[in-house]
Amino acid sequence: MPIVVALDVLLAERRMGVGEFAEAIGITPANVAVLKNGRAKAVRFETLDAICRVLECQPGDVLRRVPEE
Repeated sequence: MPIVVALDVLLAERRMGVGEFAEAIGITPANVAVLKNGRAKAVRFETLDAICRVLECQPGDVLRRVPEE
């Protein structure tokens, strides 16, 4: 998929665990794993806003497009 989710990098930079992050943004750790592993089909703007608020970042820091080869 040409959209890459950089949650793993952002969480590692902030030394934040999946459980702590999930609780802070209001979704289950399983759903964080789905996002982190690139298996999500969609992300609600409400969830993206919560991610950016908790990680103190911009949407472009979380999601980026990588052209297919």
